[in-house]
Amino acid sequence: MFSFTILSILSYLSVSSALYFHISETERKCFIEEIPDETLVVGNYKCELFDPKTGGFMPSSPGIGMHVEIRDPQEKVILSKVYSSEGKFSFTSSLPGEHVICLYSNTTKWFSGSQLRVHLDIQVGEHAVDYGNVAQKEKLTELQLRLRQLLDQVEQISKEQNYQRYREERFRQTSESTNQRVLWWSISQTAILLLMGFWQMRHLKSFFQAKKLV
Repeated sequence: MFSFTILSILSYLSVSSALYFHISETERKCFIEEIPDETLVVGNYKCELFDPKTGGFMPSSPGIGMHVEIRDPQEKVILSKVYSSEGKFSFTSSLPGEHVICLYSNTTKWFSGSQLRVHLDIQVGEHAVDYGNVAQKEKLTELQLRLRQLLDQVEQISKEQNYQRYREERFRQTSESTNQRVLWWSISQTAILLLMGFWQMRHLKSFFQAKKLV
């Protein structure tokens, strides 16, 4: 009963980011998402065009499009495509880490100096899955669908834990590398000081001998 309660609580947790932003001609907006490997990401967006007559935003015309570009942690482009004024994009991460999601309009003729308001909703993991569609395709009962959701959530939690271990390992490697560099820098400074002291002693000895003081 306790385990079922915990799973029920986890089922209400969501991993998503909903926001809106304003964008001008050829302006580029980028967002960073930390994503585990082998994780589905779905982004839904909608563009609205600024109306100078009313001072508000209205639904954009069909000619307005949005260029979506996504880069993985190794700066490799995994998605670059022009979409319509409203739609969604999706990709599955192959590497864990920070993924950069950029949206921009690559032309100036669509909205002639006006601003666009872009509504963006990014969903990660099992929250990006349309379970209603899955139930129809696989003909699942309500109980089977619920079990499928819980299994997907457990799998996503496992991926998140693996990603946190990956981050801890990277942080440890960075810390060890920094400590080694600090150690070698201290040794180098000490060696330089010893060499300078030895050189100064030799120089003073030569000077005193030249002056016949010793």
